[in-house]
Amino acid sequence: MERRPRAPFRLLATPVVFVLVSLVVALSLSAALGALAESSRLVALVVSLVSVGASGLAALVVARYVDRRTVTDLGLRFDREWAVDLAFGLALGTGLMTAVFVVGVAADWIAVSSVPLGVDRLLGVGSLLAFFVVVGIAEELLLRGVVLTDVAEGLRWRFGPDAAVAGGLAVSSAVFGVAHYTNPNAGFASTTSITLAGVMLGLGYALTGDLAIPTGIHISWNFVQGGVFGFAVSGLDFGTSLVETTERGPDVITGGAFGPEAGLLGVGAILLGAVCIAAYVRARRGELGFEPSVTVPDLRWKE
Repeated sequence: MERRPRAPFRLLATPVVFVLVSLVVALSLSAALGALAESSRLVALVVSLVSVGASGLAALVVARYVDRRTVTDLGLRFDREWAVDLAFGLALGTGLMTAVFVVGVAADWIAVSSVPLGVDRLLGVGSLLAFFVVVGIAEELLLRGVVLTDVAEGLRWRFGPDAAVAGGLAVSSAVFGVAHYTNPNAGFASTTSITLAGVMLGLGYALTGDLAIPTGIHISWNFVQGGVFGFAVSGLDFGTSLVETTERGPDVITGGAFGPEAGLLGVGAILLGAVCIAAYVRARRGELGFEPSVTVPDLRWKE
C-alpha cells in the first residue's frame, strides 16, 4: 500500500503551499524594500521573481515528500532527449509569438515604435527573461507536473489511461485559465483563451511524459511577447521591451489590454502550437498517443 495521503489532499497541498509561500515572500520583500519597491519596476520584478521561485521550490518539496514523487515523475529529466525537446519548445514559443507580431503589423492591427536601447532598457529586458524562466518552470511544475498527473492517476482506475490523461488535461487547463482570471483586464474571453493555452501546454506533457516542451513554450512565449515585442502578458504591462508596440486593431483580434492571448491572433497561435507539438512528437517518436507513464508514477515509498 502507498504510504501517502489520499488524492484530494495531495491535490490541495501543493497549490496551497505554492500560493501561501508566494504571498509570504512577496509581502516580506515588499515590506523590507518599502517605497523603493513601489517606485521601481525592476525592484517589483525582483520581488515577484523571488516570490515565484520560492513558491516553486516549496511546491517541489511538497510534491516530493507529501505526494512522494520522484523528480522524473514530475516531468523533469536532464538528459539529451529532454534538452532537445526543451529547445523545440523554446523555438516554437518564439516562432508563434513572432507570427502574431508579423501578422498584426502586416494587417495594420499593431503599430511599432522605435526605442533607444540603453543600459536601463537592456537590464530591464534581461530581468524579464529571468522572471519568465522562473515563472515558466514553476507554473509547469505545478499545473502539469502535479495537478495533471494527480488527476490522471486518480481517474485511471475508473476510466482507463487515455481517458484519465484527457481528464487531467481538462482539469489542469481549467485551473490554469481560472488562475489568470484575477489578472488585470481579464474577462471571459481571456479566461477561455488561457484555458485553451493550458490544453496546448498540457499536450506537450501528456504526449511525452516530460515538461520540456511546455516549459520551453511557456518561457519563450511570455518573454518574446512582453520582453521583445512589448505586448501585455496576460494583462500585465511590464513597461520595458526591445520593441514598443501599440494595438490599434479590434480587441477581438489583438486581445486589447490583456495581450494577444485574449484575441483571435493569440487563439490562432495556440491552435497552431498544438498542431506543431503533435507533429513534432509523431516525427520524433514515430507514434502519437498519450504517454502511459503520466498515469503510473514511480512512487518512492510503498509497503
